[in-house]
Amino acid sequence: MSEPEHASDFELTRGFHRGAVTGGVELGQLAAEYGELFADAIRDGVITGEERGRLDEAAESLGINPGQLAQLELAMLKAYETHHHVKVIEGLEAPLSALDALSADADPVSTRPALLARIELLNRRVQALEEELREARSQVNVEVDLTGLAASEALGDESADQLRARIRRDPTNPELFARLYQAFAEAGDRDGEYCAAQALLLLGVANPAQTDLVATHQPKGLIAPERALSVDDWNGALLHPELELVTGHILSLITPAALMGRVAGLRREKKLLALPDALKQDPKQSTVMAVRALAWAATVLGMPTPSIYADVEREVAFQHVLDVPPYTLVGKGALAGRTQMESAFLAARHMTHYRAEFFVKVLAPGLGDLEDLFLAALLIASPGLPLAAHVRARVAPISNALEPMLDAERKDAVRQQFKAFVADGGRTNLLRYKDSVDKTACRAGLLLSGDLGCAARLLASEEGPEGPLRADLLSFVISDRHAQLRRRLGIAVE
Repeated sequence: MSEPEHASDFELTRGFHRGAVTGGVELGQLAAEYGELFADAIRDGVITGEERGRLDEAAESLGINPGQLAQLELAMLKAYETHHHVKVIEGLEAPLSALDALSADADPVSTRPALLARIELLNRRVQALEEELREARSQVNVEVDLTGLAASEALGDESADQLRARIRRDPTNPELFARLYQAFAEAGDRDGEYCAAQALLLLGVANPAQTDLVATHQPKGLIAPERALSVDDWNGALLHPELELVTGHILSLITPAALMGRVAGLRREKKLLALPDALKQDPKQSTVMAVRALAWAATVLGMPTPSIYADVEREVAFQHVLDVPPYTLVGKGALAGRTQMESAFLAARHMTHYRAEFFVKVLAPGLGDLEDLFLAALLIASPGLPLAAHVRARVAPISNALEPMLDAERKDAVRQQFKAFVADGGRTNLLRYKDSVDKTACRAGLLLSGDLGCAARLLASEEGPEGPLRADLLSFVISDRHAQLRRRLGIAVE
């Protein structure tokens, strides 16, 4: 697993300014201590009655009530069943092969219950898919954008800002990038020229001068940032413009409690991933490039480095593992055959999802589950919130289970963010929020890799050659936000 030839990779420069470390999921010291107690208790694979008693006492003394965790787990399970129109029963989800063995000659009396159960299961799944389709259609935005109506203005007179605005609406139009490249050249903006040339090269229309410019200034290895990103850098430049900050703040406040409820359920079901200590990595000592890349990306992004485990047998690249606190598993997708720029992109993208306002997407990847958590948070802030009866029946148990796990300060923060949410109009689009989280993560990956072509190649394996994430990076790479971040990190072309 060791890669000694990369031992010097992902080292920060001597004058690098670290700044404040922010953005991680703040579970608090109490939750972390309880996690350590639990880990010690199960080290031999068995939890005795005496150990369970000590754990319960420890949880209560630390302010974590195991009964509250069980209540939260049950509430989220019931919400999932209601939202997806299914009934989760242990042992019900039999593989299809269990019915494949049924033949026409089988006893109809004995096979009838199994067939009826399968038909009922399939009917519920069809209903769930139909509901998800209706929900997805309801989330489609109808937007009117009249910013391009100034058709009478000569195209040659367009400013860089006007061209950027047009590219945001049409991010694969090579003519717009060519005109923007010229505008940067006339303004003496060498870094802008370079970024526009990267886009033209990716679109396959770069001329020899633009190709040479990219070849001259594209990093031959890692970028050498002079400082870490600050909270202002994240909020003012790196976050996707469509990402609603108040929605993110509300979700971030309930994420720790939701995580603990989820982990408690996984432990009870014996589904919590347990990795041997031998796989745990020390980023300061490790010679594994992917491990060093993760710690480097965390530092540059101004975030805490999670615990890291590496297993070459796992069919993943970087995977978030739910625990208290959560940690990262590095698999063969990141351990073998990656360049420095690829590792930088993947590591930065992975680390972005550790931010408190984004980690809820790891906990609740489904749109319906994310909606339940968001509405539960709103109910904590305003118990009298007018909700449809069927929605309240689904969400109230989650809200009731989450609230006792929030301290007074966090509850007050939820109420303050709720007031801000109402002041902003009381509307959000969670589908757009999820998409904006993914786009923000890819923007972080591009910033730290410094290579648009590398980012596009990695994304092509997920979304095809011309997906929405690639289109967003084409818009971002020539944006003023990207230019600001490159200047602040000290990596802009002079």
